[in-house]
Amino acid sequence: MSDEGDLWVFGYASLIWNPGFTYEERVIARLRDYARSFCMRSIHHRGTPEAPGLVLALDAHPGAGCEGVAFRVAAAETGPVLAYLRERELISSAYVEQTVSLRLEDGRAVEALAYVVDRGHVQYCGGLPLEEQARIIATASGGRGPNDEYLLNTAAHLDDLGIADEELSWLARRVTALRN
Repeated sequence: MSDEGDLWVFGYASLIWNPGFTYEERVIARLRDYARSFCMRSIHHRGTPEAPGLVLALDAHPGAGCEGVAFRVAAAETGPVLAYLRERELISSAYVEQTVSLRLEDGRAVEALAYVVDRGHVQYCGGLPLEEQARIIATASGGRGPNDEYLLNTAAHLDDLGIADEELSWLARRVTALRN
């Protein structure tokens, strides 16, 4: 949230390629002390309760950093955008809505809304080996489609933005190999 009353939202996964809301500005941003990680089981969007998939979440890791996209939403749109994001992101309470400090690529510092994983939630699964993540992602599917589609879209859009994420790149290659 900024001095002008606008809302900043940090996107690190599907919000990058499918924000679902109107924004005034989109800027690459960095969040310190968090990592983008497939550390949340998905029982709605990319999996089912019987066969959970995996989705990305911001997981607290001191010293880490996560690059993504900051969206500036006009003050007049804040209410509807917050309602939309809460319906989308808080479907199972595995995410916690937090205000975080971002550094934008142009040097500005802003406070932004982000959805961070709740490590105490039953869907939290941090620390899964990459090979296990790949096997889950290659086969899971949920209400918003196949889990591999989510991974591949996120990896491709990060690549298009020039944002390096070695684990995601490895997972994209491995899941593609498993699916072929």
